[in-house]
Amino acid sequence: MQNVLPSNLPSKNIKVTIYRAIILPVVLYGCEAWSLTMMEEHWLRVFDNRVLTRVFGFESEKVIGKWRRLQNEELYDLYSMLIIIQVIT
Repeated sequence: MQNVLPSNLPSKNIKVTIYRAIILPVVLYGCEAWSLTMMEEHWLRVFDNRVLTRVFGFESEKVIGKWRRLQNEELYDLYSMLIIIQVIT
């Protein structure tokens, strides 16, 4: 999975489908019995942001001509699904 998500070969739609169909069920296995602490919630958000960054990549700044990492809000707008914490609660 580490080589598939950052590569340019599969489209972003396929990468999102892989994330939702394969990765999320593995991560969320048994989540209905979890009682999340703030630290666990933080690490789940970090995981979600890292995977979404690998899926959607970086964005080119046209004015400056450099690449920049997408902000969390931009990632959530592109993903347009519930973030991982909202799925659990």
